[in-house]
Amino acid sequence: MIYTPASRRVLFPVKTSTELMAALQFPSTIFKTQKWMDDYSASDMRCGDLTEAQLKSRYRLDYISDRVDPWTLTRRSSMDRPQSMFCCNLRRAGEKITRQQCAAMLFDEFRSLSRKFSLYGPYSHLIEKMITHMQNGNDTPFRDMSLDRALKEQIIRDSSEKNSTRILLSKALKTGIDWESKHFPAEKQDRLRKAILEGRLPKFDRFQDNFNGMGITVHDTWATHITIKSLHIENDRYRAVVHYKVQDHFGLDSDDITKTKFNQFHFFRIWFVLQRYNQFGFKPFMTNMEATVEIIGARNEI
Repeated sequence: MIYTPASRRVLFPVKTSTELMAALQFPSTIFKTQKWMDDYSASDMRCGDLTEAQLKSRYRLDYISDRVDPWTLTRRSSMDRPQSMFCCNLRRAGEKITRQQCAAMLFDEFRSLSRKFSLYGPYSHLIEKMITHMQNGNDTPFRDMSLDRALKEQIIRDSSEKNSTRILLSKALKTGIDWESKHFPAEKQDRLRKAILEGRLPKFDRFQDNFNGMGITVHDTWATHITIKSLHIENDRYRAVVHYKVQDHFGLDSDDITKTKFNQFHFFRIWFVLQRYNQFGFKPFMTNMEATVEIIGARNEI
């Protein structure tokens, strides 16, 4: 307390440095990737922009399907396949089909080929569902509860002290909380962002994702926003509710298809032609995922 020099003493409470620190208000978005949400200008969101000549010369996409030839709009026979010993001498002209029939046949083959990338698990059905969305959805965003569940599972099960954004955020909260005033100071908000930057954002590039359907549907991600919705502090313990919003693009760009690991598979060759060929131009779309997790800790926990 301080006193006036007047004869009558008037008491004024002096605020401590702790009391002067404003509390961070929630919900608070503590992290955003540099890449934007809903970025339809991204290279993998292009469609219908390449000619037959470009697809053949630049991307070596002369042969893309065992069922149909999109360049001549004809069905293929087994002897049309490059691996056939008869292909050079006994190639036969196939049945003519319409462009719509050709696209439908390519999408059927696209779905059939996807099964080798989604052999088991609760997410194995997603790739076929997303291919059908590309065929019929006309670029509308895609949401599915299974994607949300996969995201939450990935966040919770990541137990890496160095990589888990959940664990790193927990440490930043514990050390940043003003335990006497029971709040998180606004001036320390950047600590939370830096904690996220030190970790690894949720992705689906683990070994099991090559077979469970998540590697082929999402794999890497485009944009991530992380928001602390609430923070409750009581009796030297805290409970934070954290929301992850993640977005990916279901589309291929030129870099994807020129990589040998993609170009060698008819699955990706068909995908690229359906999306980028100016006679098809099926639109890629945004894949949206969200998950809310709790982070619970204590002031003195080890």
